[in-house]
Amino acid sequence: MGAPKYVLLSYDEGTEPIGVYGPERTWALCEDAADLFADPPPPMPERYELLGCAPGGELRTALARARADGSAPLGRLTLEPLDKGGRGEGEWCLEDVRVIGDRPCAHDMSLRDVTVEGRPSGDNLYGQPQRPPLSPGYRLLGADGEPWGGCRDLTHVQEDGPEAPEPPVRLLGCSPRGALRAALDGGEEDLGHALVVRVDLSGRPLQPTAEGELRAWIPSARGPGLVDLALDPWSERPPLAAREVWDLWDEGRPAEPGRWAACDIDGRRLWLETALAHHTHDTPNRPPSTTYHLDGNHITDLPGFFCALGEAVNGPAGYFGRDLHALNDCLRGHWGARTPFTLVWHAAAVARTHLDGTPHTGRRPPTFDQLLAFLAERHVDIRLA
Repeated sequence: MGAPKYVLLSYDEGTEPIGVYGPERTWALCEDAADLFADPPPPMPERYELLGCAPGGELRTALARARADGSAPLGRLTLEPLDKGGRGEGEWCLEDVRVIGDRPCAHDMSLRDVTVEGRPSGDNLYGQPQRPPLSPGYRLLGADGEPWGGCRDLTHVQEDGPEAPEPPVRLLGCSPRGALRAALDGGEEDLGHALVVRVDLSGRPLQPTAEGELRAWIPSARGPGLVDLALDPWSERPPLAAREVWDLWDEGRPAEPGRWAACDIDGRRLWLETALAHHTHDTPNRPPSTTYHLDGNHITDLPGFFCALGEAVNGPAGYFGRDLHALNDCLRGHWGARTPFTLVWHAAAVARTHLDGTPHTGRRPPTFDQLLAFLAERHVDIRLA
């Protein structure tokens, strides 16, 4: 058997001892896995109706184009629920909106019922909004807050289609042990609930990958006494980028800086998750007024900034935040550095070019200058080099 990439742990609360990931016991060491990684499918446009709508601005213009052409692009549409006094109560957004058409409102012939398609924004803090009691409805706004009229209500009219079945995760070349070995020898069909963990070459855990129910097994072609197991996952599968990132961590925490730089933006996000999982929390903070050097040569997106910042503060594969909220927490101490401190940002022009020049849909990440202002407000002295 080759070096295992995965460890299969039992996950049967009440019958197993408590371990690193919860109730667990090692059930098998597995050489590899198939059908483990999968990116979530891109969200499909959903159809909504803006009922009792008085369209304005670009919405009115797009509606006129839709009447002529069958549909028209609109972009980002924000709905602001109004309380009974007409004051806004938060916001809810649709991305990549297209106007499909309209018809007279059945309750008020001076208004229109407008049909649109779009994707709920990932920034939404809740599901489809419900009109508050006695509310006049919603204020409609464009991407930059420009007024686009209003509507009395919102309905979701698209029915979900059938979901395509997903293949099981196949754990290949597994060496079963303990209760799993006994279950296989006894011909049991219900093998139980299990957790799959990715490990490095020394057997240290990197990250949990999938959790689910063991459904079947066959003898493995990888060697005598080994089996291939089928696991029906309950959790989301790790994204495709995880394979590349975990391979970079195969020999443990990388000892040289910049290993993350070859990853795309999804891989960099996964790198940050892995770095957080392996952050040593008992390392004392360096004293205030310490100077840190940030290598900006590969900061072409916001996750790249956090990868580089983690290394500047805590060394190769270090962690010091993965978004602005987490960075704000790290700057309060107990994550390796204490403010005030100095950050010398080398090759800063790379980040300025990419953070300010990359087009975005939805809510835009901070620009280079906004990032500098965020740090300065929290007593980080930035020196661009």
